[in-house]
Amino acid sequence: MLSLDPTDTLATPAFRDATGCTHWLSQLQLTNLTLAQGTLRKQIDELNRCPLRGSERLQILEVLRDTVALVQNGIGHKLLGKKLPLADEEYKLLLGLSSLWQSMLVGYLRCLQTAETADPHSSPADLALLFQRSLLFCSLQLDEFVLAGYEPLPDNWKNLHGLYARVEAKGLQSIAVLDSRYLSGMPVNCRTLYAKTLLLHRARFAGLTRNQWHSAEHWLATWSETLTLEPRCSMTPDDAPPLWVNLAGTLPLQAIRHARDADGMRYLVMVPLSKVIRVKTILLQHGQTPKQMELDDDLSGKECIELLNRLHACWCETQEDSLADTPRTSECVSLCIGLEQNYAQLARKPFRPIKDVSKADNIAQRQIETFGRVLDETDQNELRELGFVAEDWQIDTDGLLRGKILRSHPGGERLGNKQLIGIFPSTGTAHKVGEIDFVRVTQTGHLYVGVHYLPGQPRALVVQGMSDNAALQSGSCAALLLPAMEKLNIPASLVLPRNWF
Repeated sequence: MLSLDPTDTLATPAFRDATGCTHWLSQLQLTNLTLAQGTLRKQIDELNRCPLRGSERLQILEVLRDTVALVQNGIGHKLLGKKLPLADEEYKLLLGLSSLWQSMLVGYLRCLQTAETADPHSSPADLALLFQRSLLFCSLQLDEFVLAGYEPLPDNWKNLHGLYARVEAKGLQSIAVLDSRYLSGMPVNCRTLYAKTLLLHRARFAGLTRNQWHSAEHWLATWSETLTLEPRCSMTPDDAPPLWVNLAGTLPLQAIRHARDADGMRYLVMVPLSKVIRVKTILLQHGQTPKQMELDDDLSGKECIELLNRLHACWCETQEDSLADTPRTSECVSLCIGLEQNYAQLARKPFRPIKDVSKADNIAQRQIETFGRVLDETDQNELRELGFVAEDWQIDTDGLLRGKILRSHPGGERLGNKQLIGIFPSTGTAHKVGEIDFVRVTQTGHLYVGVHYLPGQPRALVVQGMSDNAALQSGSCAALLLPAMEKLNIPASLVLPRNWF
């Protein structure tokens, strides 16, 4: 777990008690959040160096929480929807978020240190509160990386596991702690907070939006009685398989098939959670409302069912290891990004705007009459020389409508949600196009992407827009035609650029 440097009597924080902290915060300028974040971090770090009584330090940290959360949320929103990997300035924002949570974590660890050494008669409730706060800020640090699309650092996991190991050693894991600033003031114990952090990280490949992620966080807190961590476990073939974590390690939750005997092994039994999710899903399907099921009022019944199914799949069902976690030999494909890139690969020539469609049609018709086909223009220009370069990716999972792929090399173009991409196998003509469902950056810097495929074999074509309305596009553009799939009752569709009608 995180080790603390000695305090220093020469430390000069701007405040040394809760009253002074309140006054200092009232003068803190919040118009520039990045500057405010740096100021807060500097003063909290200085406070952490300063020798204080544990109770006084705790009061100061509790006063700081609201302002710190306000600043962190504001800066965190700057990273919403950013393509990955983050640009240098954006990644600095992520590191800034992590650093301020780290400063708050160190402050509460100082309080713990004082309670365990200078005040050996601290009550279990007092210690449980300090451990809950420490676990909370350690988990917030992990959450920032997950929400930004990055894997947490191994040291982050080491700190979280080490903290929970100390909680267990003192027998405090089941003591509920009231926290008016967390999850709407819901009482939460250290075991629930720890298990929730592990499970939310495991759901990182489920393609959850930020709102869905927060809904899942709230649900797990309300289902705390289903979350148990045991040093041993048993299972039957029909049960949801348990997951495990090593409290002495640096890894997140792992599948049971990878379990190894170790003193720090803890098993998260998934059967109770699986039953809760399945029962709520069934009742929603039979007409119960999310409010009746004590679920999120912001989500419709259909949205709740979709989210519950996704969570059950990633938590309670056996899944193959992802390429992001376990490298293996896999099918290689080429990937093209954007409409014109995909048009070029399918048509084997770059898109060129057509000013006169009737003239282009006449030329094509004459070529068909003379040569029996439209002449191929790819000999005139090499696509690669013109910048139409496909990237090398590996197939992880490949379903009819959804798949997951891993970029073969670090670097390459940045990607974000809802971008159009095309998948081109090295052999055959089974091309696919789809939109990106989620993007994650692995520990090695590779991009791991979930894709929602559009049904049908894409064809390249040029669309001519003609309108007297200035608000509508005119001219020509590259487009993709997805033919009808009559057996699935899916009509034909066009993929057009944004704002084309």
